[in-house]
Amino acid sequence: MSFPAPTATYHHKPYPAIDPTRPELSAEGKSIVVAGGGTGIGAEIARYFAKAGASRILILGRREAPLLSTKALISEESPSVKISCTPADTTKKTEIEAAFAEFCKAGKIDVLVSNAGILGLQSPIKDANVDEWFSGIETNVKGSFIVAKSFLNHAAPGAIVINVSSALWHINVNGVTSSYGTAKAASLRFFNALANEHPELNIYNLQPGIVLTDLSKQGGLEGEEMMKSVDDVGLPAAFCVWLASPEAVFLKGKFVWANWDVEELKERKAEIEGGWLDAGEIGWPFG
Repeated sequence: MSFPAPTATYHHKPYPAIDPTRPELSAEGKSIVVAGGGTGIGAEIARYFAKAGASRILILGRREAPLLSTKALISEESPSVKISCTPADTTKKTEIEAAFAEFCKAGKIDVLVSNAGILGLQSPIKDANVDEWFSGIETNVKGSFIVAKSFLNHAAPGAIVINVSSALWHINVNGVTSSYGTAKAASLRFFNALANEHPELNIYNLQPGIVLTDLSKQGGLEGEEMMKSVDDVGLPAAFCVWLASPEAVFLKGKFVWANWDVEELKERKAEIEGGWLDAGEIGWPFG
């Protein structure tokens, strides 16, 4: 399956420009929080921020065992980085607030990656159970809201927020993901509202590519045609480190794909800052 792209180069793996060890992308001295950081893309994002030299990283997830495994891996690879992990459900305000408060005893948050979510009900709309369909939307949107609201109380000046979104908010790939796509559209609108209320924050929306995770397997990614387009999990992880660097400030408020070449995007900085790639009617691929 091929997808439209605003850059001639379409990546499936990490490449030198987004290498987390580049001095220009250094996260030295930074405190990072990754919601949904126990497995898959979130775990790799935490790992890559550690490679970039972050001082402290908090990973959140509902299951303790994956969190501990990811913490152990990062600690072994990057022993100088302080890794914390807290089992917490993003839909439970008290759990998230407590996790943030504990982590922030040592300082405010420089980068928040909102990656937690569920696929929700997969069903054609005509066959869908109403409560199950809306349950997935509530979980995803409520989780984004609680994580972001709690973060606001602990954000460092000029803090960065990366909303790990999905192309399914604007691309139909099958007939059973309407709940998930609707949730992602609503979450995207929420983060746009957050950016409007807090212009001091740098907020980015990211389609992470097509990565073989537990969630994507549930969504049928293992189908023959989709497998031709599978991306390395390191691609979105490295792209997040790049997004959190000064090089990416011109993408503030935009919706971008991890597959797009950052050097080519930088060449089109003037167009992008003029309104291109906004998440809306004049964004990609609508305008």
